[in-house]
Amino acid sequence: MNERRKTKRIELDAKLFVNRLDKHEEEEVNIDVYDVSVSGIGFNCDEALTIGAVYDADLTLWTKDVIHAFIEIVRIIKVDDTFQYGGVFIGMPEMDLKRIEIYDTVETLSK
Repeated sequence: MNERRKTKRIELDAKLFVNRLDKHEEEEVNIDVYDVSVSGIGFNCDEALTIGAVYDADLTLWTKDVIHAFIEIVRIIKVDDTFQYGGVFIGMPEMDLKRIEIYDTVETLSK
């Protein structure tokens, strides 16, 4: 399979709590992040989310800082009893994108 990602992906131990924006639902869904870059995020979730939907999210970084983001679901793969999702960040502030880039740099240098 050819790599189609525009930016390098990094792993991040973090949790997201998302709220569906287009239906004004307030339910929070706990997900496990396995892949993050400045353009998007990969995560596992037991709940069925909708492709094309935009979710409001709080991403907790390794420093315990929280980045507020909007994520559009662009990929869904069902694996056993869970789902793997791919999402792109929508309108993330430049400062938060730089925080993700800094983490990538630190991780690369420490290897």
